[in-house]
Amino acid sequence: MRYNHFSTTLKILVFLTCFNGTAQDLTTSKAGDSLPDNEASISKDGPYLSNAIREYNEAYFVLDRLNTSTGLPPNKFNFQSPQATLEHFIYSSRNGNFEDASYALNLNLLPNTITKEQAATLAEKFYFVLNQRVKINWGGLSDRPDGQIDISTTTNQAIAGKPMRSVVFGEVDLDGRDIILRLQRIKYKEYGAFWVISANTVENIDDLYDKYGPRELDRMMPDWARIQFLNMPVWKFVGTLLLIFLSYLLGKLSLIVLRKLFKKSNKIWVKTIAKRLATPAGWAIGVLFFYISLNKLISFGGTFASTLYAILLIAVIGTITWFIMRFIDSFMVYVAETKIGDTNLEENNESRMMLTYISVARRVLTFVVIIVGFSVILSQFRSLEKLGISLIASAGLATVVLGVAAQSTLGNIIAGIQIALTRPARIGDTVIIDDDWGYVEDIRFTYMVVRTWDERRLIVPLKEIISKTFENWSMTNAHQIRPIILHVDYKTDVNAIRSKFEELLENEEKWDRDHPPVVQVVDMSEKTMQVRALCSAKDASATWDLHCTLREKLITYICKLDNGEHLSKMRIEHEKTIENNPDQ
Repeated sequence: MRYNHFSTTLKILVFLTCFNGTAQDLTTSKAGDSLPDNEASISKDGPYLSNAIREYNEAYFVLDRLNTSTGLPPNKFNFQSPQATLEHFIYSSRNGNFEDASYALNLNLLPNTITKEQAATLAEKFYFVLNQRVKINWGGLSDRPDGQIDISTTTNQAIAGKPMRSVVFGEVDLDGRDIILRLQRIKYKEYGAFWVISANTVENIDDLYDKYGPRELDRMMPDWARIQFLNMPVWKFVGTLLLIFLSYLLGKLSLIVLRKLFKKSNKIWVKTIAKRLATPAGWAIGVLFFYISLNKLISFGGTFASTLYAILLIAVIGTITWFIMRFIDSFMVYVAETKIGDTNLEENNESRMMLTYISVARRVLTFVVIIVGFSVILSQFRSLEKLGISLIASAGLATVVLGVAAQSTLGNIIAGIQIALTRPARIGDTVIIDDDWGYVEDIRFTYMVVRTWDERRLIVPLKEIISKTFENWSMTNAHQIRPIILHVDYKTDVNAIRSKFEELLENEEKWDRDHPPVVQVVDMSEKTMQVRALCSAKDASATWDLHCTLREKLITYICKLDNGEHLSKMRIEHEKTIENNPDQ
């Protein structure tokens, strides 16, 4: 076998040009009936020989046989380096010389009865899969016999390294299994070591072609419909647009049918489906139809195919995630509206507790669904998986920075879970936070919404609810005892006020009678004494209204008592001194 460096370099320039950017679409150069069918080229029932690897040398695999039925590659082919072997395979395939291309395949794991025609068909199938689904990194393929990548140094001295006997040049997904495409350096008998496409790669060609080979429309289209536009048949653009239109119609029709079908039901949960789930369901049906039909009918190649299928995969997972999120949200809303009692009543502790659980669970589950959907999207792309591994391995500082940045958000999310479990505040509770009196209106991912008595909204981070002190007037019982403070003169008859207070309470409907009326002198100053009147009501709102009414009536009573004699007053003692005058 000869090694022609100039010839190899020339071929590399040709193939870098051909495979950079948009790759050739093979369905444009052949009529559909001339492409290999999706049936297996090699029968699975043929005779198989034992393992051909006799020795695992550090620099190559020593074989005791190679392609017994088709013969060794002719000496004129250059298989001295990984790059040269792959160039030969692609160059021969592009020119339609699939029999020559088949010599680059290691057929040792296939039945011993394989013919040259079958080997050529395998080469054609493999070339189709490579062109349609694999972006070959030519810069990562060595042009040295030992498989090493040349490294430049400031001294231009040779760098010794461990020789390679196996090189990866691509990856393809096959039903959730990664098929690694490899070139291997082998040695057979007295012949020098050379590179071929590995036997493990070759045995998967039929399965890869069955999944990624030409679609139904690729085979049906006549030659006149294969006119190219931007290196792609025009019929593929038209067919794709038609599928988009059909998918839109199907999604719209599904949306209308679901709404009309479920709205006729008398059950609330069915109407909830029609109201909240019909839209995401219609989108999911349309996107799934487009993804499946496009994958079944039309094949794309090169960079455009990888970009298109990546966008479609994101769209499919995104719409399904949206549907699941909307389903969880609808279910929680249905339970909150139909299975929970009136949470406006502060004494209904069980209802308010359940509503708090549902509110927190609704948002936590939605957050989990988003994370799972995002993770599923990332898991579908090998490049992102490698990026993630690289970041984990080398970006320790970035991880610390991101962790610090996300600490507040994560802390609030965890605080929300703590609130649901420990219940320091529930939806509907009456709370005082930073001297603002209001009601807990909602508990969200990272903050609590408090509606004040004057219809303002306080946004309180959940971490503050856990870490700071606040008043919860409804934590155990909505019942409240609040004071009415009066400042009266020292001469005031407290018993008279006590009797009047009891009389007033008897006529008030908001008094819950759980606590008897109490009137006491609790403090005094140099001017007045301080009288406190205590009474109770069922909740904070009723207590406030009751106390305002009683305060007004008690003030009126004291003003009229002895013509206001008992109102607080300031006393000043004035003494007049008369001097004795002898002339008077």
